[in-house]
Amino acid sequence: MPASPHPQVELERLIVRGLACEWDEAWAALDPPVRSRLRRPLFALQDFKRRWGAWSRDRQEISLSRALALNHDWGDVRDVLLHEMAHQLADQALDGLNEPPHGPAFHTACGMLGADPRASGSFPTLRQRMELAATGNNDRETQRIRKLLRLAGSPNRHEAEAAMLKAHELMARHTRTMIATDSPREYMSVFVGAPALRHPRSSYHLAALLRDFYFVLPVWIPTYVVPRGRMGRVLEISGMPKNVQTAGRVAVLIAGVARREWRAAEIGRGARFDDFVLGIVEGFRTRLESNAPAPGGGAHAGRALQKTFDPGLRDYGRKRYGRLVHRSGAASRTDVRSLEAGRRVGRAIIVSEDTVDRIASTARLPLRLPSGGRPSSTD
Repeated sequence: MPASPHPQVELERLIVRGLACEWDEAWAALDPPVRSRLRRPLFALQDFKRRWGAWSRDRQEISLSRALALNHDWGDVRDVLLHEMAHQLADQALDGLNEPPHGPAFHTACGMLGADPRASGSFPTLRQRMELAATGNNDRETQRIRKLLRLAGSPNRHEAEAAMLKAHELMARHTRTMIATDSPREYMSVFVGAPALRHPRSSYHLAALLRDFYFVLPVWIPTYVVPRGRMGRVLEISGMPKNVQTAGRVAVLIAGVARREWRAAEIGRGARFDDFVLGIVEGFRTRLESNAPAPGGGAHAGRALQKTFDPGLRDYGRKRYGRLVHRSGAASRTDVRSLEAGRRVGRAIIVSEDTVDRIASTARLPLRLPSGGRPSSTD
């Protein structure tokens, strides 16, 4: 019997397979006349020093940086792949052979694939670009929101609670003002959570929470699940960079709080973790809807957060995703004790920069294979 390959060799094999699967998915979404001119390339990982990826028309190969593939989110990897695929599309289907590498045909290809024309070379990755764009605005209102989010980490429960709600109120007001005045707005899309073959019911409720209160468009998209070696799905949120960043940080916070509080909940036999997380999401939603004080005191004289529609984001979503189909998690049996325990936790959550950073620092794990070093058919 042949020896099992080294874990990193197996992991890289799965990643290369994933690049091919993502290419196939993007190819299938193109119009038939364009698809007919595009040939499936070879895929490889290379030890690039100064670039994230490359398209070689001579070798008919798309190569990505090994360091990028092993050390960054799959959303970042997919972003660079689509950039290199746009180079291939410009060459093979859009008559861009005699143009500069980033000429008109390439930019047309990026629009067709939803690719970022900047996602290569020494340019920051997708997630780094989101962080830079979200923090780059240094106007007075943004500074005030940051100050409030830092204050929300105060050990004084009343002060922390008031600061969190005030920060939410200012963020909502700032976004509504930009929409009402039709100010220039940049949009971007990033993954929330890890790609998976299946997602629990609580994930769909979390997506709705982010949509309703954080000015983002959540869409479940097909993408590759590296540890499983198969296509699955992931939640992608789109919106203005600051709103995308905030929504992503709230998702990280809820996931981290759920893991931490589940151990201490002691609900008893038959407890269900997903029902507990669902309760946290519902409790936090109630908190945002009412601006009521958290259990244990702390008053805040503020109005409930309002849902706001952004026509610019709607148009961006139509261009990126086409016609959207709304769906939700399948109904299933619910453990009421787990749900109620989660609701109590959710109503007490306070979003602060310190809390989110602390949880996020422990949430990021290196990409790895399931135990045994082989892909699995289950989630």
